[in-house]
Amino acid sequence: MKRLTLTFTLTLPLFLTGCRPHDFPQYAPNYREYIYVTNGGSDTVTVLDVVNVRVDRELPAGQHPVAVAASPTRNEIYVVNAGAAGANGSISVIDAEHNTVVATIAVHRQPLSIDLDGDGARAYVANSGSNSISVIDLRARREIAQFGAGEAPVAARLAPDGKTLVVANQQGNSVTLMDPADGHVRAVFAGCPGAASPVILTDSSKAFVACSAGHQVMVIALANSTARPNQSGLVAGQVADQVEALMDVGRAPVDLAMKPDGGEIFVSNSLSDSVSEIYNTTDEVADTYMIGADPVFGLVSRDNLLLYVANQRSQEVTVYSIDDGKRVAPSLHVGDGPAAMAFSAAGHLLFVVDRRSGDVAVVRTASQSLFTLLPAGRDPNAIVDKAFKVQ
Repeated sequence: MKRLTLTFTLTLPLFLTGCRPHDFPQYAPNYREYIYVTNGGSDTVTVLDVVNVRVDRELPAGQHPVAVAASPTRNEIYVVNAGAAGANGSISVIDAEHNTVVATIAVHRQPLSIDLDGDGARAYVANSGSNSISVIDLRARREIAQFGAGEAPVAARLAPDGKTLVVANQQGNSVTLMDPADGHVRAVFAGCPGAASPVILTDSSKAFVACSAGHQVMVIALANSTARPNQSGLVAGQVADQVEALMDVGRAPVDLAMKPDGGEIFVSNSLSDSVSEIYNTTDEVADTYMIGADPVFGLVSRDNLLLYVANQRSQEVTVYSIDDGKRVAPSLHVGDGPAAMAFSAAGHLLFVVDRRSGDVAVVRTASQSLFTLLPAGRDPNAIVDKAFKVQ
């Protein structure tokens, strides 16, 4: 099997050359693009070359990497290493131009997520085992503050306007809103069992948090918003932070995916094998659709037309036409246990992380067909794309 895989990989560029006029962009000589996949079971990061659609290399990371983010301003990648049980974790910094690990930043127990501000100067890391948020100066490559959060924070998301940090406390069944500048807690909202996967509207007016241990999504109006008045004539910035709604969706909503234009939000209901569509302007659940076995991750195409759903208890990614309100048949056959996805910068390829088979499926979005499977490490779990030009 290894010999067959190697032969296919070596002949792949010739095959790509024939396909490129139809399905693949023309790249400048100094263009670089890579996909980074964290492998929780092998303590590594797999680097995929998007231009040539092949494995570039495998890099060592810290113990049990679980999340990854790309800098919006520098050619750097940040890998969250959860570490051993009871021990502190770390952030590995990868130089994307040379694909080498250039720094390690110490954080606290069991970090699980990372979010960056708009200029790539600071990162916010949720330390689940320490009930805290680490604030990282990415240029100095060190922690500069630690904010207290609720019990077992699993995600911290920064609002686009930079005025609010939304923290989902999974074991605390709550959501904390804080000032990202000094960690001042503005509000704590209970009543969201298994709080996870927060998303924030592009105008920073609302946050949506999945109550993954239940069957609801919490909607929170954010006080610092600069949004326009809503249908009731109220401006969120003129009132205190407040829970606006608790919307019933399917069982175990584990992931929220928002359209790039800030429109509808799609909820992956893991135990209901369904996806719920939320109208975020009216806080209404439009409908719930049967989608696949154990949906755990959704991703909307950049043209806002298609929703891709990774169904972890299967070998399929389901494609749903948003405007038509129906599935695009047939589903995409990928590896075993699809759990995370990312588009290439041009959107012509979809990369699907397959946790159980330990590989990455490469899908051509134009033809909705599997192009190839590339090997990853053990238990791959998160993915990010980074494109840039070298000087």
